[in-house]
Amino acid sequence: MASVTLTRFFIVFILFPIITHSIPFVVFHGVADSCTKKGVTQVTDFLSEWSNAQGYCIEIGNGAWDSWFMPFEDQVEIACEKVKNMSELSQGYNIVGFSQGNMVGRGVLEFCDGAPPVKNFISVAGPHAGEASIPFCGKGVMCVLVDALIKLAIYSDYLQEHLAPANYIKIPTDLDAYREGCKFLPKLNNEFEKNATYKERFSSLQNLVLIMFDKESVLVPKETSWFGYFPDGAWDPILPAQETRLYKEDWIGLRTLDEAGRVKFVNVTGGHLDMADDDMKKYIVPYLVDEEIPENPTVTKSSGKDSSSSDDSTMGYIRKVGGHQDLLLNVVHRL
Repeated sequence: MASVTLTRFFIVFILFPIITHSIPFVVFHGVADSCTKKGVTQVTDFLSEWSNAQGYCIEIGNGAWDSWFMPFEDQVEIACEKVKNMSELSQGYNIVGFSQGNMVGRGVLEFCDGAPPVKNFISVAGPHAGEASIPFCGKGVMCVLVDALIKLAIYSDYLQEHLAPANYIKIPTDLDAYREGCKFLPKLNNEFEKNATYKERFSSLQNLVLIMFDKESVLVPKETSWFGYFPDGAWDPILPAQETRLYKEDWIGLRTLDEAGRVKFVNVTGGHLDMADDDMKKYIVPYLVDEEIPENPTVTKSSGKDSSSSDDSTMGYIRKVGGHQDLLLNVVHRL
């Protein structure tokens, strides 16, 4: 009898360290998407299945329309209240942001008073340092409306209040207008009026995973996914994150996180939001599985050549990690 008890104790003792505990995660989708679109629901379900963590897609208003035309301060306020009212998140949660959804996610992380703690932030193609483009589209009623708005100044009060992507447009050769007119990104990145609380909340993350696509065609520059950007007053060269003022002066705590080894710079093969299942399992799922993240040698700070050079046939199924976007962002340099 004693030997049986000892055996059971031994099995439990040995197996206990590999039992994982997953906290919930929330998904914030990109522009022109919604939580009901197939791409978003599939990815949320797959990440839940692979990580054994419960995932929730948080919707802002009616989804696609409001993702275009509701200013980000309002979007963040709605998301903040939803997060605080979800009892499932009360002990903490992870965020997975897709493209523009990262702006909402970071807004919740930095601005949301009384919210449960965010453990890990996984950013897929987020325009963190800004977007040097404006929306462009050709046909359809929605496109006509957008084209009409484009004719206005990107930093005008009207456009800032009625076209959400305008809130994170940063034209490097028009920084005076950006400083005076852009309503959201300067606050999010703690650029001009420093707020210690925003920095404290951002730098409290256990892990920040920044995923960039090597064939990115929507974000300009693609390095904005890693907080890289153009230098002040010029369109070249593109600065890596570590050479930007945001990093050097540690506006939001990115350097603090990086020096602590808590930032993962990941480069994957694909166009905007075209991500292989294998890459999602490799670079996203480990940060949803357990609060204690083991060493992951595949997540590196390198240029990602090993991942980028992989043949698609070896990468498994490649899916659009979001719905079929109705509108695209094309670069329009402001001369």
